[in-house]
Amino acid sequence: MPEKPRKRSIFDVMGEYVEVFDALADELLEATFPEGPSWNIETCCLQALSNVFVTSREVVITADMPNIEPETVKVEAVDETVIQITAKMKKKVRFADLGIYHRQGEFSALRCQDRIQVPFDSEKMKISFTGGILEVRFPRKS
Repeated sequence: MPEKPRKRSIFDVMGEYVEVFDALADELLEATFPEGPSWNIETCCLQALSNVFVTSREVVITADMPNIEPETVKVEAVDETVIQITAKMKKKVRFADLGIYHRQGEFSALRCQDRIQVPFDSEKMKISFTGGILEVRFPRKS
């Protein structure tokens, strides 16, 4: 005589639904925020807002970097397509300063990393800083 299938408990069924829901939530978060959160607690860095403009002669990166010490700005080529900009802040910022009270931590630097889709000359960059906006210009390679 064939054996009857064992009835599943409600907890098993609910556990499966929770696993499916977690997977869907993770997919949705990854699609919405592909670069992750705008902070890194381990390195004490906030993600700066930045934009890349490509013209026929140059690549221009602008980054919103308020409250930084201009002499600490560091612009470096991570590889031939990625530029990273970091700078120390004059005053540390805590999560509570941003209106976030359910997390702990403070930040002492701003950082942004941008991918550039065209060849550029990282040796001939020009940097300017005005009114909290950092501008970095690279000539394009021909």
